[in-house]
Amino acid sequence: MLNLNEDIKRIYLIGIGGIGVSAIAEILLNSDYIISGSDLKRTFNTQKLEQLGATIYYQQDGAHINETIDLVVYSSAISPENPEYKKAVELNIPMLNRAEMLGNIMASYKESIAVSGAHGKTTTTSMLSLMLDHAMLQPTIMIGGNVKEFNGNAKVSEGDILITEACEYKDNFLHFKPTTSIVLNIDEDHLDYFEDLDQIVDSFTKFIKLLPANGKAIINIDDFDAKKLLPHVEANLLTFGITQDADYMAKNIVFSEDGTSKFDVYLRDEFLFRCSLSIPGTHNIYNSLAAITGAHAIGVSTEVMQSTLKGFSGADRRFQHKGSFKEATVIDDYAHHPTEIKATLSAAKKLTHNRITCIFQPHTYTRTEELLHEFSTSFKDADLTIITDIYAAREVDSGRIHSKDLANLIKKEGQAVKYLATFEEIVAFLKDYTEPGDIIFTMGAGNIYQVGEIITESNSL
Repeated sequence: MLNLNEDIKRIYLIGIGGIGVSAIAEILLNSDYIISGSDLKRTFNTQKLEQLGATIYYQQDGAHINETIDLVVYSSAISPENPEYKKAVELNIPMLNRAEMLGNIMASYKESIAVSGAHGKTTTTSMLSLMLDHAMLQPTIMIGGNVKEFNGNAKVSEGDILITEACEYKDNFLHFKPTTSIVLNIDEDHLDYFEDLDQIVDSFTKFIKLLPANGKAIINIDDFDAKKLLPHVEANLLTFGITQDADYMAKNIVFSEDGTSKFDVYLRDEFLFRCSLSIPGTHNIYNSLAAITGAHAIGVSTEVMQSTLKGFSGADRRFQHKGSFKEATVIDDYAHHPTEIKATLSAAKKLTHNRITCIFQPHTYTRTEELLHEFSTSFKDADLTIITDIYAAREVDSGRIHSKDLANLIKKEGQAVKYLATFEEIVAFLKDYTEPGDIIFTMGAGNIYQVGEIITESNSL
């Protein structure tokens, strides 16, 4: 059980429905704290928390904060101008951001595994969590996406292992207290906070140095920038990869017609097992290798790893089959960075000789502006790319960037592209354009998945 200051009983979480904060709330509820919080809309996560006993308000109002509250926890999306945040400051109530709270939770477990990287965190955390769960190790799990096996993004168990994603945004993961840290890759992202890639590498270097001397650093040796961390590791080092000599390697890789793969897993010169993945793409071979390395280091059997990975169908919004529209397959994916888009569309290209339509919603103005040219070359495996308006998320429109700028650059790359501002325009276009056998992707970290829901729920459009 989590043990905070013994005077803390009532905890209020601002942004309680968020994918990270909701998982914390579930752990706190299971540790017998009295939980309340707020969010702007009712979701699957808030409804689940209400069923577990949380009190949730669907507006953010300073009146919700009073002297009976012992601690306020807030998400990264909450600004100091938020009325509940301001009221907590006014009443001098102790406050922790989400990352600080998670660091406190991690410190209460014997083994805390943090999965970091620019891409693949949710998939890898899901794989590793399922392996440990199937091995009856009873891990407590916090994932950045919903996983059907856990009926959500968190699972609280009685064991002494915690697994969580570790995001570098705003250096949040530097508040963590891991005993095992996994680094999948390092890439330019969150450039509204970081100045450049060098600063991002420096942040990951600080993260890997958080490990105790008897901890484990698990690093992708094939990733150019992740490899820069190796000289700085002061804990036990384990590497994984495909192209360079690593402790854990995937060899004899064979791709099926549907883009899924089979490969041999080796620990140095020792053959461990033949792995079959049910999700496509080379990037998922790397994700599975990271999960295998983490699980094997804890003592999970090769039989459990093999069966878990074969049965793993992916986390929510990760190459997720949503249904059909006019005899075309509709897939939703969370990819919102150029590297992720390329990997997802490359995997899709192995699935079909038919047309691929990618409907992309850029996520945040700063990311779109800073990586504009990288985005423009990311859609070469799509036969048609539809760009819709930027999803602002935590930002305000600066006026410096527009989705039309991205569409124009994609066109200059010689790719077929359309800019359609609204979901209604996209649906109307798909009605006339779509042919049987097509693959339609909805792609992005915002609410673009709603387009897929609209078309799959009404084939009469």
